[in-house]
Amino acid sequence: MAQWLRGVIKKHLSFGRKIADLRQRVVVPLKNSHPLPRYWKQSVLLCLDLCFIPLAVWLATVIRWGGLEYEFTANDISSIVFTMIISSAFFLRVGLYRAIIRFMGQQAILTVLQGVTLSAVVLALAAFVTRSDIPRSTPLIYWALILVMIGGSRLSVRTFYHGVLRKAGEKVAIYGAGASGRQLLTTLFHGGEHNPLIFIDDDPAVVGTVINGISVYSPDQLPELVADFSITQVFLALPLVTRQRRREIIDRLEGLAVHVMTVPDFADIMSGRAKVDQLQDIELMDLLGRDPIPPDPNLMGRCIRNKVVLVTGAGGSIGSELCRQILKCAPSELILLDISEYALYQIHKELDLITKHSDSKTDTHVIPLLCSVQNQGRLESIFKDFKVNTVYHAAAYKHVPLVEYNIAEGVVNNVFGTLKTGRASVKTGVETFVLISTDKAVRPTNVMGASKRMAELILQAFASKYQNTRFCMVRFGNVLGSSGSVVPLFRQQITSGGPVTVTHKDIIRYFMTTQEAAQLVLQASAMGQGGDVFVLDMGEPVKIESLARRLIHLMGHTVKDKRHPSGDIEIVFTGLRPGEKLYEELLLSTHVTGTGHPKILRAEEEQLSEKEIDQHLRLLESACNTNDCDVIQTILTAAVSGFNARDGISDAMWQKRNSNSTAVTPLAQVDNVVTGVFSSPSN
Repeated sequence: MAQWLRGVIKKHLSFGRKIADLRQRVVVPLKNSHPLPRYWKQSVLLCLDLCFIPLAVWLATVIRWGGLEYEFTANDISSIVFTMIISSAFFLRVGLYRAIIRFMGQQAILTVLQGVTLSAVVLALAAFVTRSDIPRSTPLIYWALILVMIGGSRLSVRTFYHGVLRKAGEKVAIYGAGASGRQLLTTLFHGGEHNPLIFIDDDPAVVGTVINGISVYSPDQLPELVADFSITQVFLALPLVTRQRRREIIDRLEGLAVHVMTVPDFADIMSGRAKVDQLQDIELMDLLGRDPIPPDPNLMGRCIRNKVVLVTGAGGSIGSELCRQILKCAPSELILLDISEYALYQIHKELDLITKHSDSKTDTHVIPLLCSVQNQGRLESIFKDFKVNTVYHAAAYKHVPLVEYNIAEGVVNNVFGTLKTGRASVKTGVETFVLISTDKAVRPTNVMGASKRMAELILQAFASKYQNTRFCMVRFGNVLGSSGSVVPLFRQQITSGGPVTVTHKDIIRYFMTTQEAAQLVLQASAMGQGGDVFVLDMGEPVKIESLARRLIHLMGHTVKDKRHPSGDIEIVFTGLRPGEKLYEELLLSTHVTGTGHPKILRAEEEQLSEKEIDQHLRLLESACNTNDCDVIQTILTAAVSGFNARDGISDAMWQKRNSNSTAVTPLAQVDNVVTGVFSSPSN
């Protein structure tokens, strides 16, 4: 029986593919090259309906008399013509021809029912007025016949379109037969790219039922169903399930050669930020199976509500998400500070739309300011003029290889930018200063991590000396969706046909969403007492090679390796980049205390004295001015505990200078240096 059923299904699919292929090769090109105007299609449909009216009257009379003996008189024909004229006018009036047949829904069916009912009434009145010999029961039979003809013709076209012409689309299984799954099914029916064939659901009460012509099966049958129906895509319509449950389902799907996609989270659907039909690839958080803890509203708004809040690096990945979360906490003013004009424009435009939205209740004034965190004078003016209460310092160069190639500039921005922003905060009486730090600051092997740890040490020294400003730091790992994040890169490489590049077979990383990280930063800032180093619980680390393999499988491909030489996508190991570690740490010591929040810990770590900080900074500034990378690394090694620049110096200018064997020449000794505003004109 099962074999016979498979044969029937394959024959049906084969016939559907032939029809769809004919449509793609003949009908679609003809339609695209000679598109019919909409009013032509409506006119043809109206003419067809007008032909149905006399046909239905004739059939109704034949049925009433039980044969063809009845002969139509002039009065009979007059009543039929009158019915055609009045019915056509009413059909146009109620909008029977405005509905697109392939998208025809419940409202269109009601319109058809309304139109044919009036047409039957008009026929009865016309027969009475013209004294026609048409039997009085004929209008009732006519009503049933014209309903079948007008309504049935439309439903037949709709069924033909959805049942046969859509066979060229991707074969789809919808996992979840609930409200979201049914809504997704309707959307897919109206589209032209996907052909939904089956439902999958865990509920035994639903398995075996049929929803809109689509059967519901158990997840245990999925491997056989994928083969029998040639399924290429599985859509997860489960916006309400936990991430743990979603991960279990994804684990089950990973071994199948299907592309897995999902509908947005229920919160995004309810808030209007997304729709059920906005399918997206599997997110890494779905693979991790970790549900974020809802933020504490009291902690979120303690340093923000009714205050003037400033975010440096507001156009960056973390800075922009901080701004979005801060705006929800209703500050009196939100100042966006960034050196990048384009990034500042983008985030200001986004937040400006939010504040002006009709449903928004915030009165926050959002102010974009172009400024470098290395310009202490302008920072002081901004902090003073706007009476800034809270500063979130997210301006930093964070990409490890880029900072390794630009060591001096990375240190100037990350170290001295933090120093000058902190000084400006102290001088202008800022209440709270929060540094966005990184797990790469712990026993760093790269200049980026060492510069961020140096920034932490500076603020710890500030916290010991100055009491009017409360300084704290929040340290966390990789953030999903940030610029340079590995997941979008992997997806791009998979879509392009590979290979997928992984630096090392054993490399692991911690991950967290930008939204969760930003919310935890805001909550941690409310708990700071001065000099605190907060560490966010990032969950379990992820092996990057395993992540790449899972994404390849879930995007409907197979991994190409020695055991599977015929696979689709190859994974290539490129080697660790300069300054990169196999694994990251979040703590320098084991002295950790809780904060009352399950995801936020307080680390107790060593500090440097003010004298030591000043000495290191003077030497560091001089070395940065001359781009002396050797001295920069020496100073950072002395200041930052555990710093080990094991890959040497990768700075591009430093290597170019050494390759040219050019000594460092002070500018004052160069003959052609312009000493005035303009050079003196030649005689």
